[in-house]
Formats: sequence, structure tokens, C-alpha cells
Amino acid sequence: MAADRRASWLKGVLDLLVLAGLTGGESYGYEIAKTLADAGLGQIKGGTLYPVLNRLEEAGLVSAEFRVADRGPGRRYYHLTDEGRATLAEQSGLWLEFDESVRKMLTQGAGR
Repeated sequence: MAADRRASWLKGVLDLLVLAGLTGGESYGYEIAKTLADAGLGQIKGGTLYPVLNRLEEAGLVSAEFRVADRGPGRRYYHLTDEGRATLAEQSGLWLEFDESVRKMLTQGAGR
């Protein structure tokens, strides 16, 4: 089992991580990707990130606003909605419970 499974693990939790990345205020795609990379999650390409942002916007968890820039291309800024904050709180709790269960199993397995 030499395959690196981190990409598939990330896929399962990326929506939650994007929501968490927006708790500090509004942000745009490149900045969100940089925040995730700085957290040690690797480089998230636009082809992965933007569908997540679109899905979160369609679900009402984030709202977006396009702004024209003085220089360079305009940017689409995203921020959490109240529903997004509530979903983040609920799903974070569920993820942490899941993480605890995984850690328990892995720790028990390592001790054998």
C-alpha cells in the first residue's frame, strides 16, 4: 500500500476546510488556496478549489461578490453566510469526533 492517500482524504474534507479558511473574513480563490497550503495541506489547484467554492455558494454557505481591480483582473471575494457558520460549527464537531475514532483505531493498531 505505497499509494499516498492524502489527496483522497483532502477531497472528503475540503468543503469544511474552505469554510474554516473564511472564518477570518472575506477572501478570494488564490488567497484561500494559499491559506490551505500554508496550513500544510499542499497546493490546491483552481480546478479543485473553484468547484468547491461554487458548490458552497449554491448551498448558501458562502456568498460571493465580484470586484473590479485597479490593476490586473477583477476578483471574486467569498465570505461565510450565517448558514455557513452554523454548518461549519456542526460539521467541525462531527469531523473531530471522526478524527478521534480514527486516531483510536490507528493507535490500537500500532500497539499490536
